[in-house]
Amino acid sequence: MADEVSGSGTDTGSVRVDAWIWSVRLTKTRSTAATACRAGHVKVNGERAKPAQPVRAGDEVRLFHAGRERIVVVRRPVSKRVGAPVAAECLIDKSPPPPSPVEAAAVGIRDRGAGRPTKRERREIESLRGRP
Repeated sequence: MADEVSGSGTDTGSVRVDAWIWSVRLTKTRSTAATACRAGHVKVNGERAKPAQPVRAGDEVRLFHAGRERIVVVRRPVSKRVGAPVAAECLIDKSPPPPSPVEAAAVGIRDRGAGRPTKRERREIESLRGRP
């Protein structure tokens, strides 16, 4: 590959999914990526992924992290953390846009310790979430 930067930590074959998620800056730490894998928040090509599962170019990775789902396609596997411009070249982001602050605030949030919602409150919360 002519566009590869030497010393950027690129691999020609496959890379562990937790290392790749950390390398392209989807999570802040590799241990966070591994924990997300163990908790079932990472899927590779529609299947739950363990931290050591290999990813190759063309694989679709779904990550639920920080309250939103990220859907990315592996363009180039990298095993070491790279800068943000290089990381953007290593994936194709197909994620839905993050919710606006107005939409995020619209979801009913109850005060801690307020107890169980009444039937009326539950219906109001569900109507805010868009459920019938």
